[in-house]
Amino acid sequence: MHLILAILAFNIIVIVHELGHFLAARRMGIRVLEFSLFIGPKLFSITRGGTQYSVRLFPIMAYVKMEGEEEASDSETAFNNRPKYARALTIIAGPLANLLLAAVLLTGYFALQGYQTMEIGRIAEGSPAAAAGMRSGDRIVSYGGKRTYIPVDVIQFLYVSKGEPVTVEFERDGSLYEGELNPIYHPETTTPMIGVVLDLTDPKGSNVLKEVSPGSPAEKAGLQAGDRIVAINGIEVDSYEKLVELVKNNGISELELSAERNGGQINTSLTPIEVKTDEWYEIGLEFTYAKGNVLDSFVHSAAFTYSIIRSVFYSPEWLITGKANVSDMMGPIGMVSTITTTVSQAPNVGQMLTYLMYITGLLSVAIGATNLLPFPMLDGGRLLLIGIEAVRGKPLSPEKETVISIAGFIIIILLGIYIAYNDILRLVVR
Repeated sequence: MHLILAILAFNIIVIVHELGHFLAARRMGIRVLEFSLFIGPKLFSITRGGTQYSVRLFPIMAYVKMEGEEEASDSETAFNNRPKYARALTIIAGPLANLLLAAVLLTGYFALQGYQTMEIGRIAEGSPAAAAGMRSGDRIVSYGGKRTYIPVDVIQFLYVSKGEPVTVEFERDGSLYEGELNPIYHPETTTPMIGVVLDLTDPKGSNVLKEVSPGSPAEKAGLQAGDRIVAINGIEVDSYEKLVELVKNNGISELELSAERNGGQINTSLTPIEVKTDEWYEIGLEFTYAKGNVLDSFVHSAAFTYSIIRSVFYSPEWLITGKANVSDMMGPIGMVSTITTTVSQAPNVGQMLTYLMYITGLLSVAIGATNLLPFPMLDGGRLLLIGIEAVRGKPLSPEKETVISIAGFIIIILLGIYIAYNDILRLVVR
């Protein structure tokens, strides 16, 4: 069921994207030859208003075929003969449809689940954040000169800067302050883990389980998302730091664990396993959690969406400079796998659908923004060609466009193969 939901979510993202192109093309007077659900051999089709609507064999993806899009046509309704603004609006409508879908889904998710704010909730004593002069209640407004809108911005800028000392700007009681943040570097290592992700946004503490990894010691011991770990080996657990400390000190020996669930208490035992952890950077703070009305959730959704779009446009620079790795990129296989893993963590159907809203909205933003990059074969590349046409007063010659398209196609295919390989590798070694 989880896999079916994941494929459905991915299809919704792609279909909404193509539907955006389709509706804009019709509005701009461009003839759409075919609107197809899925790919592969045609199963059946009907023709209405000059457009063939078809369903194909393999239940994934969708596409729109417009007259004059791939080859020249003399018709007034052909894509290549419509005004530049009409072509540009038709192209940009696909990514915008994805962003609109994301706004709806993320607003719903944040209204139901709440969200992290930029306000600092807790600061560890003696931490880099404390040394930089930050206090509980402050709001981080920029990191290394880059504006921060959501907590993920801080984490992302922290990692792409490799934890280098930076100037952080924060707001306190309406005034702005600056401090130098010196993150603590933690190299790759092996550490005892029980296979849980904690809900660090929980307003009552950070010892509540957000996720339980499939096949982990925690899952085998019967722990579930939503459980609150209250004791390990008889010692009280009241925070994330305390939980990590007790598990680490216990090593890979069996431990006794107590947790609260639905007002009751469960007691179980498990044996942690040693896990290799990636390098990470510690700054020693946690952000507060908020749950507002639909309007507040929409505002946060807009900030979240803008932040993801900005990250996508930063990505080429980060890849070229080595601040990010191509191996971190994700294709359709990885997206479906990510959705499947996320929804499988849910303790019930309601929570499953809520998680599905979030991950589908997140990926919809990523796909929409990526398509706006000015790269051949992407919508952004086609917009760039229209922009060049507007500046030159005439389009590029068909020969030059063909060379650009072929070069872009080759790069996209090679990159797609590499990303698919990494997606499959992640599934194999998980």
